[in-house]
Amino acid sequence: MTLVRISFSEKGDFKRTEKWLKRCQKALDKGIFDKYGQRGVAALASATPVDSGTTASSWDYRIVVTSTGVSIEFLNTNINKNVNIAIILQYGHGTRNGGWVEGRDYINPAIDPIFTQLVREVWKEVISL
Repeated sequence: MTLVRISFSEKGDFKRTEKWLKRCQKALDKGIFDKYGQRGVAALASATPVDSGTTASSWDYRIVVTSTGVSIEFLNTNINKNVNIAIILQYGHGTRNGGWVEGRDYINPAIDPIFTQLVREVWKEVISL
C-alpha cells in the first residue's frame, strides 16, 4: 500500500473576496426584499379563495435577517377558533360531522413567480458588482 500525502499552501489574504461580499450585502440592502414582500402579499391576496374576503385581506409579510441570510415570511392573520383559515384553505380540513373539505393549492402558484423574480433580480445585482 502506498501512502499519498497531500498538502496545501496559500499566499495572500481574502481582502478582495471580503470587499466583494460587502458590496453584495449593500446591493441587497436596497429594499429589494420589501418590494417583493409587497408583491407577494398582492399575489396571495388575489389568489386567496374569497367568501367574506377576510382571509384575502389578512396577508402581510416580514423580512427576517439572520447571520446566515435574509428571508421573507408571509403571514395571514385570519384566525378563527385558533385555526389559521389560510392554512385550512390550502390543505383542507375536517368538518363537525366527520366530513372532509379538500384543500386547494393557491399559495404555491401565487408565490412561486414572486420568488423566481426575486432570485433573478438578486442574482443580477450580485453579478453586476
